[in-house]
Amino acid sequence: MIDQSITLAGKAGHEIAASVDGPELGLPVILAHGGGQTRRAWRAVAHRLASHGFRTIAVDMRGHGESAWASDGAYDISDFAADLVEIAAATASKPALIGASLGGLAGIIAEGKCAPGSFGSLTLVDVTPQMEPSGVARVVGFMAAHARDGFASVEEAAQVIADYLPHRPSRKASAGLAHYLRRKDDERFYWHWDPAFIERVTQQGGVSSDHGRTELSAAAACLTLPVHLIRGGSSDLVSLEAVKHFQGLVPHMAYSDIANATHMVVGDENDAFGQSILEFLLGIHEAEMKS
Repeated sequence: MIDQSITLAGKAGHEIAASVDGPELGLPVILAHGGGQTRRAWRAVAHRLASHGFRTIAVDMRGHGESAWASDGAYDISDFAADLVEIAAATASKPALIGASLGGLAGIIAEGKCAPGSFGSLTLVDVTPQMEPSGVARVVGFMAAHARDGFASVEEAAQVIADYLPHRPSRKASAGLAHYLRRKDDERFYWHWDPAFIERVTQQGGVSSDHGRTELSAAAACLTLPVHLIRGGSSDLVSLEAVKHFQGLVPHMAYSDIANATHMVVGDENDAFGQSILEFLLGIHEAEMKS
């Protein structure tokens, strides 16, 4: 078992920070987080998969965490997708991909449009081509609200998060939160991600726009690899109607509904989520892991 930080090359050599865990020759599993998160979101799941023989590669998406920001503002879904394709091409064998929200959208485009055959399986965490505009607006609004002006203290940021996630027990500012903030020369605290990312999303109208839905639906219809959709049972982004729409595009998909979880499935119900992930991957990739 190992657990170490590395730097990978994404599109055009864009520097992508990552953490790897598990046996070096284990079946690779790329974990791509949602917008505004970092690879730290996957720690428990990555360790769980690694303990079962998988080689986990949890990445900071471009413009997030310790990965390089895009000086040219290249934050389209296709840019994130291209990074995942490059990372997959550098693995020892065809990897499984687990993508939450932004990471899942990038996965659909990567496998369904950019480079079919890059991945051995695709797990989507509370994301489909058809998402509720109100839910998307809530997420984007939260990310945009303090993108440029930051916070006076870590405690202020903690309160903003508590207001955004009222279903979770209230917590005081913790050392863990510091990993999602950067303190600048003006003594204020800022999110760890490039504000240009969310500004790009709002300029395009987001994934709930007609263009975004059409592009994602077309890419999803081309998916032939094993696909697993995990929905938060209380999600305000992925409705049951959206699940049915996705099933129409990808009839062979597996589906899991995690009770008591919102769009933030990984953080809300990590144990149930991790078990669902593990069962799917072991079932799909068992033969490869024995070879």
